[in-house]
Amino acid sequence: MSSAPPPPSGPQGSPASQALPKSLEPLESLAPRLPSPLSEAADEHFSRHGVRLLLKRDDLIHPDLVGNKWRKLVPNLRAAARAGEHTLLTFGGAYSNHLRATAAAGRLLGLSTIGVVRGEELAGRPLNDSLARCAADGMRLHFVTRADYRRRNDPEWTAALRERFGPFHLIPEGGSNAEAVRGAAELGRELRGAADVVAVACGTGGTLAGLAAGLADGQRAIGFAALRGGFLAGEVERLQQAAFGGRRGAWTVEDRFHCGGFARTTDALESFARGFAARHGLPGLDRVYVAKTLYGLAALAGEGAFPRGTAVAAVVTG
Repeated sequence: MSSAPPPPSGPQGSPASQALPKSLEPLESLAPRLPSPLSEAADEHFSRHGVRLLLKRDDLIHPDLVGNKWRKLVPNLRAAARAGEHTLLTFGGAYSNHLRATAAAGRLLGLSTIGVVRGEELAGRPLNDSLARCAADGMRLHFVTRADYRRRNDPEWTAALRERFGPFHLIPEGGSNAEAVRGAAELGRELRGAADVVAVACGTGGTLAGLAAGLADGQRAIGFAALRGGFLAGEVERLQQAAFGGRRGAWTVEDRFHCGGFARTTDALESFARGFAARHGLPGLDRVYVAKTLYGLAALAGEGAFPRGTAVAAVVTG
């Protein structure tokens, strides 16, 4: 295992004995845009089948802690505050949105951050744009082998990380834990009565678990898997059990639109995403998560999965 050099001195390099920054508690001082905007998007892929499409713009909540990252990360920050911890350690791949959001939270709130990155072969190479942003925000990057990364939920392995880095508040990959799921439930509550079906991209399952729990009776949620493997339904079940003691809400996982796997794309997805972004003013539409969700929804509408008159809300997570 190898680590990038520690960040420059400053808030991120503060000694462990320093009191938790007072700025952590009033997270509202970051001025989140909540509830996030909801607007109708007239689109022929849906309207020709009698389906109304709404866009839930969670990407506009905060410029640095966008979308489901705000909803899942903030509860973990509050948990760190309650525990009196001012260092955060979390996990992600080389292009992880979660790592970037955690690093940004550290910069904004004066917290130390450590990112355990999958892929020891990346150590010593020039950082990609995503990891460079993490480093610029003060995150210490610790590269590990893929075999070691698979042990990220092993208490013995995380104990070794504590010996190496000292005390920290551990946030799981993607920020998905019971705290995050309860935070994501607010997304569902914001959408009560607004749509019949709510769709969201799924990486680790935490947002879907919370979203479904927050929706009203008669509404249902669909999680669009961004990676293949067929394991997400079990993860959502596990997370809801941890957060609420059992399954909550009506939800399903749709596994057909990952386009070959995580961060993979196809010509059909690219064509759809370019057209949708141009029609609805969404420059830089995220191909890893959001575009796959919209593409999958359009396909389902074409298959007749939604009765005419159905209102479908798609969460734009960033």
